[in-house]
Amino acid sequence: MAVLTLFGMLTFRSVCPEKRRWWQLLIPVFVAIAGFGLDFLVKTDLEKINSLLITGIKAVENEDCSTIEAIIADNYRDSHHNTKKDLLAHCKTEFATNLVAKAKKTACLIESSPPTATIALFVMITFDKNSRISQEYKSSIFVKAKLYLQKQPDKSWLITCVEVLEIDKQRVDWKEIR
Repeated sequence: MAVLTLFGMLTFRSVCPEKRRWWQLLIPVFVAIAGFGLDFLVKTDLEKINSLLITGIKAVENEDCSTIEAIIADNYRDSHHNTKKDLLAHCKTEFATNLVAKAKKTACLIESSPPTATIALFVMITFDKNSRISQEYKSSIFVKAKLYLQKQPDKSWLITCVEVLEIDKQRVDWKEIR
């Protein structure tokens, strides 16, 4: 918009040279500043969802159950955990052994139609070298999961369901993860 405003202002100044003023060239600058300010202040649903994903991945990497609790909806339910409380108990059990060294999002596909969104998430998880999984299985795995999100009354997004679909290209479900 600022570029179009600049062209419009330059055209106006060339057509009506008697009405030229020095401050007219500042109008496109103000339009650009307003555009960047608006972009900074207003977060789209996609930006909120991506922020939620980054927060969740960092929480898994840091083995932070309280952050995970903050991004999970109270009505959470998946094929293995009947409640949010069950999922958090599972997290606390798994994270008690310093399991994850690094988690990195490799790809994601977001389908959003407010008030819900579905995400196909692909994550590479590297385990701590002293962890049980690293010693018995392998040091890193590729996980494919499907997340279901719901928009809350305060316009934030929370996870209502997580289904693990694949680990290292092998189909799995929650019951097989121990």
